[in-house]
Amino acid sequence: MVPHAASLEPAITRIGTHLSQLSAGRAPTLFEGRWWSQGVINLAMKDPAFKVQLFRFIDVLPALASDQAVVKLAEEYFGASHGHVWGLHWGMKALAATSLGAAITGKSIRHQVEQMARTFIAGGSVADALPVLAGLWKEERAWSVDLLGEATISNLEADQYRDRCLAALSELAHEAARWPAVSRLEQDHLGVLPRVQLSLKISALTSRLDPIDPDGTYQAVAARLRPIVDLAAATACGLIFDMEQADSKDLLLDIFRRLFAEEPYRSFAHAGVAMQAYHRETERDIHDVIAWVERRGTPITIRLVKGAYWDSDTVRYRQAGWPVPLFVQKAETDANYEALIPLLLRHRDLIRPAFGTHNLRTLAVIEAVAESLTVPPEALEYQMIYGMAEPFQQAMAAYGRRVRLYTPVGRLLPGMAYLVRRLLENTSNESFLRKEYVESQSLHRLLAPPVPAASSPILSSRPADAFLNEPPRDFSRIASRTAMQAAIGKVCSQTGHSWDLPHRELRLTGARMESRNPAHSDEVVALVPSAAVPDVAAAAALAVSSAADWRSQLGTERSAIMRRAAALMRERRDELAAWEILEVGKPWRDADADVAEAIDFLEFYAGQMDRLASPLQLGDYPGERNHRVYAPRGVAAVIAPWNFPLAIPAGMVSAALVTGNTVLFKPSERSPLMGRLLTDILHEAGVPSGAVICLPGGPEIGRALAASPEISTIAFTGSQDVGLQLIAGAAAMPPGRSVVKRVIAEMGGKNAIIVDDTADLDEAIAGVVTSFTGYAGQKCSACSRAIVLESVYDQFLSRLHDAVMSLSIGDPLDPGTQVGPVIDARAKERIEAFIAMGQQEGRLLIRRSTEWPGHFVGPTVFADVSSHHRLAQEEIFGPVLAVMKAATVTAALEMANSTSYALTGGIYSRSPMNLALARERFDVGNLYVNRPITGALVGRQPFGGHRLSGVGAKAGGDEYLPQFMVARVISENTLRRGFEATD
Repeated sequence: MVPHAASLEPAITRIGTHLSQLSAGRAPTLFEGRWWSQGVINLAMKDPAFKVQLFRFIDVLPALASDQAVVKLAEEYFGASHGHVWGLHWGMKALAATSLGAAITGKSIRHQVEQMARTFIAGGSVADALPVLAGLWKEERAWSVDLLGEATISNLEADQYRDRCLAALSELAHEAARWPAVSRLEQDHLGVLPRVQLSLKISALTSRLDPIDPDGTYQAVAARLRPIVDLAAATACGLIFDMEQADSKDLLLDIFRRLFAEEPYRSFAHAGVAMQAYHRETERDIHDVIAWVERRGTPITIRLVKGAYWDSDTVRYRQAGWPVPLFVQKAETDANYEALIPLLLRHRDLIRPAFGTHNLRTLAVIEAVAESLTVPPEALEYQMIYGMAEPFQQAMAAYGRRVRLYTPVGRLLPGMAYLVRRLLENTSNESFLRKEYVESQSLHRLLAPPVPAASSPILSSRPADAFLNEPPRDFSRIASRTAMQAAIGKVCSQTGHSWDLPHRELRLTGARMESRNPAHSDEVVALVPSAAVPDVAAAAALAVSSAADWRSQLGTERSAIMRRAAALMRERRDELAAWEILEVGKPWRDADADVAEAIDFLEFYAGQMDRLASPLQLGDYPGERNHRVYAPRGVAAVIAPWNFPLAIPAGMVSAALVTGNTVLFKPSERSPLMGRLLTDILHEAGVPSGAVICLPGGPEIGRALAASPEISTIAFTGSQDVGLQLIAGAAAMPPGRSVVKRVIAEMGGKNAIIVDDTADLDEAIAGVVTSFTGYAGQKCSACSRAIVLESVYDQFLSRLHDAVMSLSIGDPLDPGTQVGPVIDARAKERIEAFIAMGQQEGRLLIRRSTEWPGHFVGPTVFADVSSHHRLAQEEIFGPVLAVMKAATVTAALEMANSTSYALTGGIYSRSPMNLALARERFDVGNLYVNRPITGALVGRQPFGGHRLSGVGAKAGGDEYLPQFMVARVISENTLRRGFEATD
């Protein structure tokens, strides 16, 4: 609320009543009765489920190539009622059975949506929009053009957006120069106003607007922005930076300040930036911007809006486990907006205040505050959205105020994402326009001050003791970036050191292992003591002798130790991630995610053990008592991979330990230091030295462990060949052995993503690129096959090519690196052999070159690959993608299932029928729908496959721990001497 708000309420009521009278007699176009005669918008406001289906259908409509496809999808979304929904009164069922009927009804549906789009979109191009813009000018309304288009996923598309902006500025400036003068729109308290204003979406000027790398992002964006600003200055046009998702806010403000502080642009007087009132930090941000304007010496525009991304931002932040930086209630946002009004108006000597709102009370508050501060009418501007709140547009113009309309321009159907956002705003329960024009609320209620409710509408109902994933680092925060840089500096100063023996009770006799940086193969990261084969027997004997003490501890005590280990990892999180960056070449986010997942495993399995530690009563029958209890199996051998060098071993080792087993742990010879760091943390947390024994070494140590007679359980993650050898070896029963070894093995995948003709290609291409190049393709869950329906195949390949060409390849110490090295020379040689083979099997679409001194393999894509080719059948474990063409989703699923693996898979589709088909027939352990196929989270997406992808329960799931234990059932007769014991 504004300062001294109570004293302003009479003025707010007076002004609001007057504005209401000026706006009387007309409803916003969207709510007029002629729209959609069957009342589809009203139905959307009454039925939330229908609303979701309606907006999802509108969103997918641009992807549909034929009228038959439109009808088919309408039936999928709306069932038998789709004819009613679209107001088709000429015999839908009869017509839809014929190709003519499909054409007619498909065209009709498109027409309905296009009509709605025209409400909010001024034209398909600048040329088309010019009559609309000229008409607005004639009505004495200014405008700010927003160029709609697809999301930018490549540098080429970023260049195309820049060129569209340049062309739009030239065309608009040329035409607007011929228009008659309108003094109200061309002069304010600070001087001349340009006739042309362009709103810029900064994310469209780069393929990667990423706050993890502010400097790299700025260089990419500024290179495309400078010619736009140059032309705007030469043609006297204005430029406004739109504000976008919450995690990019600080980055966008930084780009704005850095660019317009550059000497050629310091005096550009018609730059502006939008600020969103639903951000909790907006007041601070405005103060910072105003202080910067004082130093710069040239005014800017601040467009204050309430914000358009609340729903999606809130979901994303809650998914990540981060504090939501937005107000959670609409009333809080309204109150904050009102509080910011005097801040802007009091600094009108430095800024041009522009208020974006369609809310009658907010309009009245602005006027009341301006009146109290004696602000001249020309010193402020009202901005509204083209096609929304026309009555208020007219009212403010009649009130003598300058009105500017945010006016989208672009092809109608590709503008659906924008249209859906507008529809969500108009039909939400909190929409002011809905309250006035649909619900007909009283003027008294419409002008009432915003009063936030006492409780938050998005507070979680999750139980207090429920497992929560460790949140990833929010690298949009400068503190997170600074902490990581400091940790990298610390570990870089410690590279090349020789580490001591990890166990006092055990002497390792192997040679010291050199751990090398895969990005700089001549750099030794660490020298780690290793085991020789004879050491395995001594280690096994130590594990056996330590077993009784460890298993005698209560399960809850072992759980507490795991939680202490998790706490130690949290304290050292950035340092552990920094070591991963150096030892295995993981980029920042991948390294941080691995540490977070390790913490998750420790916490999750601790919680699971708390549940399993108590005897479970089975049944409830008189005269007997039945309980299931668990006991450890004995000594577990954990043979871990290098690609998740902390998380996967932490999961396997902690599962074995928390269930009471002692552990012989062999980290990969490619990541011995990470294995050593994990062991040290477990010891420091309270695991006895003899209960977890670290045995770094080569494959011979793994074979010796598997053959050791003391081992009762083998937990393995790695290649299919080694996994099958372990399973075969465990089945052998030499004389004297009394235990059949249990093998838990995850053995990789040949994972596919299906892209159908209803997919959002922006999301699909980004998801495929992320899934096949993340950590240079060295994830067992990585995508190595993209199976694309033929109707979108060429378009997919073209945009995929440009997206892969735009990836940043380099040293993972650089926060902007997207693709780093592969693990070593052996891996590089193997991947390059597959690439050479692929040139015989498919069409080489792209192979990125690399010039780094380490073990780099550029992302490589082959097209037109057949499902029987080795490229489509064998696991490569590198950034190599085979793209395959399918006629139907059924055929695509057959291709996807044609390998011996069944680990992960994904589908990008907006067809309910195709999604149902994938859920039923896609034979994988983890199926991902409309999202990348890597990055499974403990507890939320328990991970593991079947067929030759592995045996055993899913890691990070409820069934994992019992594999390390023996279940025993104790049945007691409680009936004695004629009475039943109750104790």
